Amino acid sequence: MCRPEEAALLRLEEVFSATLARINSLVLQPLLEAAPEASDPWVRECLQLLQQLHRSSQQLWDVTEESLHSLRERLRHPEAVGLESLLLLQSADRVLQVHLEYIESYTCCVAVQAFQKAAKRRSEYWRGQRKVLRQVLLGVSSEGSVGTALLQALRQPLAHHVQQYVLLLLSLGDTIGECHPTRELVIHAAGLFGDLQSFMRQELDQAMATQALWPTLSSRLRDVLCTPARRLLQDSQDVPVTVTPLRAERVLLFDDALVLLQGHNIHTFDLKLVWVEPGQDRCTFHLLTPEEEFSFCSKDPQGLVVWQWKVTQAVCQALRGKKDFPVLGAGLEPSEPPTCRCGAYTFRAEGRFCQATYEGEWYWGRPHGKGTLKWPDGRNHVGDFCQGLEHGFGIRLVPQASEDKFDCYKCHWWEGSMCGYGICEYSTSEVYKGYFQEGLRHGFGVLESAPQAPRPLRYTGHWERGQRSGYGVEEDSNRGERYIGMWQTDQRHGPGVMVTQAGVCYQGTFQADKMVGPGILLSDDDSLYEGTFTRDLTLVGKGKVTFPNGFTLEGSFSSVSGRGLHTQGVLDTAALLPDPSSTCKRQLGQGVFPVESRWQGVYGPFRDFVRAGCPGELREALLGFHVQSSRELRKSQEYLCCERTCPEDQVGRMEDLLEELVQHREPKALQQCLRKALSNSLHPLGKLLRMLMLTFQATYAGIGANKHLQGLAQEEVKQHAQELWAAYRGLLQVALQRKGQAPEEDEDAETRDLRVHGLVLPLVLPSFYSELFTLYLLLHEREDSLYSQGIVHLSLFPDARLLEFLDVQKHLWPLKDLTLTTNQVRGWAGYLPRRGAPEPQLGPGFAQVSEQLLVVTVSGRRGG
Repeated sequence: MCRPEEAALLRLEEVFSATLARINSLVLQPLLEAAPEASDPWVRECLQLLQQLHRSSQQLWDVTEESLHSLRERLRHPEAVGLESLLLLQSADRVLQVHLEYIESYTCCVAVQAFQKAAKRRSEYWRGQRKVLRQVLLGVSSEGSVGTALLQALRQPLAHHVQQYVLLLLSLGDTIGECHPTRELVIHAAGLFGDLQSFMRQELDQAMATQALWPTLSSRLRDVLCTPARRLLQDSQDVPVTVTPLRAERVLLFDDALVLLQGHNIHTFDLKLVWVEPGQDRCTFHLLTPEEEFSFCSKDPQGLVVWQWKVTQAVCQALRGKKDFPVLGAGLEPSEPPTCRCGAYTFRAEGRFCQATYEGEWYWGRPHGKGTLKWPDGRNHVGDFCQGLEHGFGIRLVPQASEDKFDCYKCHWWEGSMCGYGICEYSTSEVYKGYFQEGLRHGFGVLESAPQAPRPLRYTGHWERGQRSGYGVEEDSNRGERYIGMWQTDQRHGPGVMVTQAGVCYQGTFQADKMVGPGILLSDDDSLYEGTFTRDLTLVGKGKVTFPNGFTLEGSFSSVSGRGLHTQGVLDTAALLPDPSSTCKRQLGQGVFPVESRWQGVYGPFRDFVRAGCPGELREALLGFHVQSSRELRKSQEYLCCERTCPEDQVGRMEDLLEELVQHREPKALQQCLRKALSNSLHPLGKLLRMLMLTFQATYAGIGANKHLQGLAQEEVKQHAQELWAAYRGLLQVALQRKGQAPEEDEDAETRDLRVHGLVLPLVLPSFYSELFTLYLLLHEREDSLYSQGIVHLSLFPDARLLEFLDVQKHLWPLKDLTLTTNQVRGWAGYLPRRGAPEPQLGPGFAQVSEQLLVVTVSGRRGG
């Protein structure tokens, strides 16, 4: 059985549908026809607003017709069609949304006076239509303006319709029992349309206030500020307020921006990036923006409360991206805006960020979190920010003058500057991998040019304030030489060793990139020169040459272009032939570069990491990060990538690694634990070992494979083992400290050496074996050659001759395996022992030859 309220709803919908149809034909269609040609931008915009209103009106008519259909079906078949089938109840949210869209379109037209502008050219027509409008609407004055009549014609039917909706739905709800299944639907619909009444009144008030604002502003200000969707929420002319230190003459709060007017200057602040901070007293509150910080003050505390509340609610509404429903400040979300937000802003103040646009996360008016900076000149920075500065991992793209040429910095940043480990790929095809400080290369780093460069170079070593300083290795592929030694202000300065591809070694002193003073020159045939010479290793000045056979030549040397080397001196041929072990095994660099100070730039960051307590957020900055390839940059500002290995979960992973060290402290378990750690490229110990391998290869592989550097290499491997053990001890102490356990006692020198040589050294030797083995082969090349010749020579001996050469007594020879002549059998029969005779003694010659063979055999096995 149908209720009277349902019949009343049917009549209400029929009247409203007919009214919408008449308004469309009497008002909207003539307005669109009366709109002038779209030459003026403002007129063109008004026409677009009217067209949108026409579409919204059509949608409202369509949904009203659907509601009518559902009501008619219900009234025709009350027993078969339930109350819940009514569109107003079944799809109340959808009906509400159509009404909201109509209200939004209508208020946009009101705010910019679209009706008045569109009707201005046909004022005579509208005056003639006033009588028709009065028939549609009650209360339309015959003396009012055309604009007022049009406003009423489009607003009054909707307001009356929504009001009747609420009354009828509430009445319908009263007639339904508490347990009826449709009661909740009716209450829900009544609540929605009750909220719609409040929302519509607020929207109309804001639209009218906005419309009244524009005539009070100059045309220039109006052109800048006026947009159809913008609504005025508060004006300092209505509720006075003072702004310091900007001293604004007028303050306007819109639903999307806060505007301060100072004469002809306009300061506009996006509400999404405005933070409200209450003051210490009731007469002040503060506002933070990306570049400004100011306060609102008022002698009237009540007026200040109004301003603070409206600004706060407007910020919340702007962040949500939609109007509050039913009224401002009454949304479902919290009324306090979050301190952490996302937004975009273009900086205007002078500084590094001037004209740059930042888009990303913010905190209290500063970029904070992940974001992107883009400058007009093409620079682009993507990464982490903290308190307004680049802080954490970031990638910066810097375009160069050449087309499609960029410098790409993939690095860790600290308070706006590159600091920590980074990989930089330059437009010149050079690549730097290493550490930075205050934006400059500082600490350990590798700079490598492209193989196709005019002068391909590779420097592995230490940097200071952007220049090569300290211990470092440079390889010049074109010249075929490698320099190992000290640097200062980007030049070779101090003790150094030069190795050439031809096998020549030089050790001496450099000053300002030039060789100065005496030095030592070792050639591939073990000739030794002590004296002075030029940069290209040409002998010049006084010196002494010691040849491999012991001869010496001492005198003055000079070089004439095209005529070779000239000398004047004394040749001494009376010297005895030197011991080969004293000539071929001369070692360079030992004692010149203290082994414990060579690679402090590699050890230092690890020590800093341990001293800081192994924080996961500093792991990449101090220990470096791994990428799939050094050329991950794609030549586009829109796509920057650096595929690092799982940087997000470093904190948890570090906890697991430290826990593993605590659980495996027994000797056997410790060995397995260290083997696993050193073989893992993500483990701190594994990262340290790989960095040391890089320095070792840069020093002793390729051109650096010289037999006179074996001692230098052996020192480094032992030192690396000590440092790795110290690194393990440091990590273990941190792990114990985190678990609240007592730290391990300090080791004495004997215990430490035992652990280093017995545990760590066997684990790390395979990582350096290739270079060490090559150096050993080169150092023992002479012995290996003699051994090979001896083996070939002995292999030509028959068995008997070989036994005789070895001085093996005849009674030990295996006669059954030898084919002997008759004379040999008779001659050797006397050497055979008789039964009961004493055991014959081996002669001293056998022991001597056996010892010599053992030495040669061991040398040969080591050499291959």
